[in-house]
Amino acid sequence: MTLANLLIVSFCAALAGSASAVESEDLRFDTTEDLYQVCAADPASPAQLACTGFIEATVQYHDGVADRTEMKRLICYPSGATIADGREAFLRWAEDNKDDATLMGEQPVVGLVRSLANAFPCR
Repeated sequence: MTLANLLIVSFCAALAGSASAVESEDLRFDTTEDLYQVCAADPASPAQLACTGFIEATVQYHDGVADRTEMKRLICYPSGATIADGREAFLRWAEDNKDDATLMGEQPVVGLVRSLANAFPCR
C-alpha cells in the first residue's frame, strides 16, 4: 500500500470514527439550553460539529429568506465574521441569560437568532 493510499484510508477511518461518535452522543436541540450545552462542550468534542452545523444552517436560512423577500434582516454581521464568532456570541449571550427560564426554554433557533442579533445588530 502506498503512502498516499494509507493516508486516504486513515483519513476515512478518522471520519467514520467521528461520525459514529456524534451519533452515539445524546445531542438534543429542543431548547436554547440544549443548544447551549452542545455548543459549550469541549472544542475537541464531536458535539462541536453539531453546534457548527446548527449555526451555519440558521445563518444560511436567515440570509436566504432576508435576501429573497421583503423581510427585514435580523442579523447584520460584518464582512469576515465566522461561525466561530457566532458561536462565541451565542455562548456569551446564553451565559448572560442562563437564569432566564423563558429565554433558555425557547426553541434553539430563536435563542441563537436573539444572540446573533444582539451581537450583530442591524442599524
